[in-house]
Amino acid sequence: MPTRLTRFVFDTNAIVSAVLLPNSKPRQAFDMAKRIGTILISEDAIDELNDVLRRKDFDKYVTEALRTEFLVALLRDAELVETTETIVACRDPRDDKFLSLAVSGHANCIVSGDKDLRDLSPFREIAILTPAQFLEREWARDSE
Repeated sequence: MPTRLTRFVFDTNAIVSAVLLPNSKPRQAFDMAKRIGTILISEDAIDELNDVLRRKDFDKYVTEALRTEFLVALLRDAELVETTETIVACRDPRDDKFLSLAVSGHANCIVSGDKDLRDLSPFREIAILTPAQFLEREWARDSE
């Protein structure tokens, strides 16, 4: 098991990919993060995720009921973090909420496929990794 506290932030796209594609790298990374540490979430991230998961165009991949069930489980299992610092650093201002969450929640890393976020890595010593990179990290080997 990992010897240090592991706290992870997943951006909306990584979580949506985990929901829609059960055998994908984002899902594997999400499941591993739940096993070895704590997933952090904020009110802003919940609002965005809820809006995205309610889109009807996802019905062809997974039912709305299953998407809602995933969201409820996430809210139950994740640590709700009050963002204490508002960060404005990303090319896409919609991604700043994940930086604020990671800094406020003392995250070890952010998992994202978003180039706008990844180009900032490391951000204040917080790694920003793709799901595949996350799965290659030491904590992944420690959890086997």
